[in-house]
Amino acid sequence: MLDKLLKDINIVLASKSPRRIALLEMLNIKFLHIESTADETINEQDHKNPRRYACRVASDKCNNISKDMFPNCLIIAADTIVYHNKQILGKPNSEDTAFAYLSSLSGDTHAVYTAICISYKAKRYSAVERTNVVFKKLSEQEIRDYIATREPMDKAGAYGIQGYGSQFIEKINGCYFNVMGFPINKFYQLIEQILKG
Repeated sequence: MLDKLLKDINIVLASKSPRRIALLEMLNIKFLHIESTADETINEQDHKNPRRYACRVASDKCNNISKDMFPNCLIIAADTIVYHNKQILGKPNSEDTAFAYLSSLSGDTHAVYTAICISYKAKRYSAVERTNVVFKKLSEQEIRDYIATREPMDKAGAYGIQGYGSQFIEKINGCYFNVMGFPINKFYQLIEQILKG
């Protein structure tokens, strides 16, 4: 169990994500959370390799939390992206962008990638999870009503599987928690690898 594996370790979560915070709390893991200010700018090359982009951002978030401040801590960072039609869909910067993202995802399948990066005892560990998500066909009014809830505005791909956005998801192939932003089983495997050698 994760709470037993991690009970004697000081943990820092490099995130302000309410979803990641809630998931770690659900697992009874004690941690300090600090927002990381890593650059999440997406360039043209990133669209060609979404895994590498997510890994780079997660690593940068980990680096952003000073090892000088937390020398004996296990630092956890993660980055989640939505990938569709060879494009990374980050957090929308406007309602128009959210509308464009949701219109694109409507009636189609897209991939969600989450990269996890962990720093512990001067070593770095990482893993990536992918989940495929199938959206129902959305009407223009459904999209506008959803945007009006404000839920899409701080989420990759402009939707949240754990909120109002759940109404639009016909099925998923892979880890549900990955779509929320933190693949718990992948994290468990990584922690076992780190602590058990």
